[in-house]
Amino acid sequence: MENAQPQHTNRHYEEDLRSLRAGLLKMGGLVERQIAEAIESLVSRDSDHARAVIKNDEEVNRMDVSNDEQCIRLLALHQPTASDLRFITTGLKITTDLERIGDNAVNICERALELNEVPQLKPYVDLPRMAEVAQSMVKDSIDAFMRNDVELSRQVIERDDEVDALNYQIYRELLSYMAEDPHTIGAATRLLFISKYLERIADHSTNIAEMVVFMVNGKVVRHMDKKKQ
Repeated sequence: MENAQPQHTNRHYEEDLRSLRAGLLKMGGLVERQIAEAIESLVSRDSDHARAVIKNDEEVNRMDVSNDEQCIRLLALHQPTASDLRFITTGLKITTDLERIGDNAVNICERALELNEVPQLKPYVDLPRMAEVAQSMVKDSIDAFMRNDVELSRQVIERDDEVDALNYQIYRELLSYMAEDPHTIGAATRLLFISKYLERIADHSTNIAEMVVFMVNGKVVRHMDKKKQ
C-alpha cells in the first residue's frame, strides 16, 4: 500500500508530460499550415480562403491558453527538476512564439484581402519562397524541440539569414516600383508588410531553436554571433 501513491503520481506525471508534448506539436503543425494557407490566399487572390485562415486563429489562441495551463499545472503539481523543468519552462515560452507566428499569418491574410481589391502589382515569386523557408523553420524548430536536436536547431538559426536576404531583396525591388510610379505605393507597401511578417515568423522560429539549445545544453545563445553558437 505504501508504494501505491508514488506510482499513481508518476503515472499521471508522465501522462501530463505526453499531453504537453502532443499539445505543442499540434499547435506547431497548425501555425505551420496557417503560414502556407495565408500565402496561398495571397497568390491565388482567394479572399474566402484568407478569411478562413483568420477564423482558424481562434483555434491557435485556444491552444495557446491550453498549453500554458498545462505547463503551469505541471510546475505547480509535480515540481519537476533538471531536464523536465527545462522542457516545461521551454514549452511555456515556445507556446508564446507559436501564438505570435499565428498572429503574423493572420496579418498576411488581412493584407491579402486588401491586395485582392486592386490589380496585382507583380507576379509573386520571392514572397512564396520566403514563406516556404519560414514555414520550414517553424517545422524544424518544433522537431528539434521534440527530439532534443541541437544540430537541427542550429540549422534553423542559420536559415534565418536566408529569410533576411529575401526580405531585403523584396524591399529593394518594391522600393524601385514606388519610385518609378507613385500609383503603386499602396500595393507595394502592403507587400512590404507581408515580407516583414514573414521575417518575424522566421525570428520567432529562431527564438524557439535558441531555446532548444538552452534546454539541451544549458547554453544561452541568444544575441550571440551565429559562428559562436
